[in-house]
Amino acid sequence: MTEHVSPSAPVRQLPSSEWVHYQLYCRVREAVASLPIYFRTETHISGIMATDLHTLNTVLGATIEDQVVRTLNLLRHTWDPDDRYPLYSFTRQAQTFPDVLLRKTSSGEILMGIELKGWYLLAKESEPSLRFQATLAACAFQDLVVVVPWVLGNVISGSPILFEPFIESARYAAEYRNFHWRYIRESKTEKGIIIPEGIEPYPSKSDHILDRSLSDGGGNFGRLARAGMMDVYSHKLEDVHLCGIKTVYWRQFLKAFQESTTDAQAQTALKRLKHRIQQSSDTPSSRAQSALVIVAELERLLELPE
Repeated sequence: MTEHVSPSAPVRQLPSSEWVHYQLYCRVREAVASLPIYFRTETHISGIMATDLHTLNTVLGATIEDQVVRTLNLLRHTWDPDDRYPLYSFTRQAQTFPDVLLRKTSSGEILMGIELKGWYLLAKESEPSLRFQATLAACAFQDLVVVVPWVLGNVISGSPILFEPFIESARYAAEYRNFHWRYIRESKTEKGIIIPEGIEPYPSKSDHILDRSLSDGGGNFGRLARAGMMDVYSHKLEDVHLCGIKTVYWRQFLKAFQESTTDAQAQTALKRLKHRIQQSSDTPSSRAQSALVIVAELERLLELPE
């Protein structure tokens, strides 16, 4: 019997340095990476119940993505310092891959695309739930998948602030997603994938450009986080401090409360959070005090006794 040998893992194939727009591509990546520094928004959220915080990605996700596109256009000095592309701008298109195009308005010429997704860091799941199912042929070498994590400035209120985005080649993401589904993940179900034919980059809205699994009862096909592509990146964000408290602790607390059915359980979740703040050796005392103020506000919003 011949032993089955899995093919080699995909390798990133990025734009050639000989491509006429290669420097633009590199500068756009730099501009995307710098988004947390320059992002500004007039959106301000207050008065939301702590139990409803997990819904923010649904409520504000599209707004955040629109404002990210606006910020990229304001960063023209970063990606077009020599004014070679004055007639080009980033535009968002609805329900079509990719979400964002860098194109010339007058002629529609497209230089690159970005599949842009917002990720609310304190959502119930500890990983991005976004799905990326575009087939490999729909992705140009210069296209990107970008995940932008965000939270409210004061955790339970304030304006959205961004953190370091996840940036990956769209072609590599599509290829590795399928490779993981077929050859890495442990499953006894059918691992085949239906891949559409005759697809080219920058398809029209009517084109069917999504890869589909032959068996996906859990609806997990296309989840990049489940393919392991974002493991290192996501783990790094666990240690980000929000008002003096690590992201991972905020998420554990909010999840615990959402799953609580009694006041006693909710009080226990708050006590655990307070204990972590007070015992954390890498949290400066000033940050700890700020964090305790936030916890007190949570107690007020949750109508729990202090």
